[in-house]
Amino acid sequence: MLPWPLKAAEAHARFWDARITRQREIDASIAAKAEFEFLYDKPFEDKKRIRVAGPFTVESLSPHRTQAVNEYGELIDEHDAARGQRQGATEAENYRAAMLENLSKAGVQQSGRDDAIRFTSLVPWAGDWISAEARYMEGEVERRAGVFIGPEYGTVQRADLVACAREAADAGFDIVIACAFNFDAHTAEFRKLGRLPILQARMNPDLHMAGDLKAGGGNLFVVFGEPDIELRAEGDMYRVELRGVDIFKPATGQVVASEPDDIACWFIDTDYNEESFFVRHAYFPGAEVPYKQLKTTLKGEVDQEAWDSLKRTVSRPFARPKSGRIAVKVINHLGDEVMKVMGV
Repeated sequence: MLPWPLKAAEAHARFWDARITRQREIDASIAAKAEFEFLYDKPFEDKKRIRVAGPFTVESLSPHRTQAVNEYGELIDEHDAARGQRQGATEAENYRAAMLENLSKAGVQQSGRDDAIRFTSLVPWAGDWISAEARYMEGEVERRAGVFIGPEYGTVQRADLVACAREAADAGFDIVIACAFNFDAHTAEFRKLGRLPILQARMNPDLHMAGDLKAGGGNLFVVFGEPDIELRAEGDMYRVELRGVDIFKPATGQVVASEPDDIACWFIDTDYNEESFFVRHAYFPGAEVPYKQLKTTLKGEVDQEAWDSLKRTVSRPFARPKSGRIAVKVINHLGDEVMKVMGV
């Protein structure tokens, strides 16, 4: 049985035949008469400049997906759903199931191996925001964690975490573990709702290819705690002191501060506009400066005092920002980062 009347279907078929024929004529005309040029990667090499880093490359998994369409240009999934013919689980359900399978086997990693959270069980939870109930041991006591899985392509906002934490509190969970590929900058300020702690676990981009991964391999879910920062006024100027990063200890259920040496680098945008982070100060408290390698690469002397000035946890003074805000970004040795925005 045809979805359209016979005359309409025949007219539609003639239209597509004519359109395809016209497009082929256009393509043939372009190929025969248009000028063309092969484009290759041909960078200009300037011998007068010294490279201090490797060639810049970009490695990324495409956020785009291919949608299948039928002969009428309709999305097959939507067409089948409208007719009640969709088979099996939806793509969103498959995504959540794959994330929970990996989370169950990999657990949640932190900067220290001893602080990793290993689950004794993880089962689906029929909530609006909570996707699963996970159990883990806190010393000799078993605790319940509500697991939130963020979108496959998108950013988790502060409002999402608030709604998730309220649902978890109503269900009597001891902690919320929010897993996402990206968190909005303002979520860094939301670490607790009442007595309920909220851990933000950043998901490894490799999980976009969860179907091709061996479940549970590598650091797939990593928690990087809130930076412990103090903003000090010194007359008309300000300084930022980085004291460390707060780390959740699953064995005791407490949050403790790590040493600044555990931090690879930290940056300050001294006039944050809430749209983009501009590095105005950069410091490397946990990095050893490779003086010998730098001298060889630069073919000259390195000002050791200048490089030592970057190995610090107290910033240089800066003026009051016009925007009334600063942002501090902290990165650990695993490459995980967290940002905190402060009003001045």
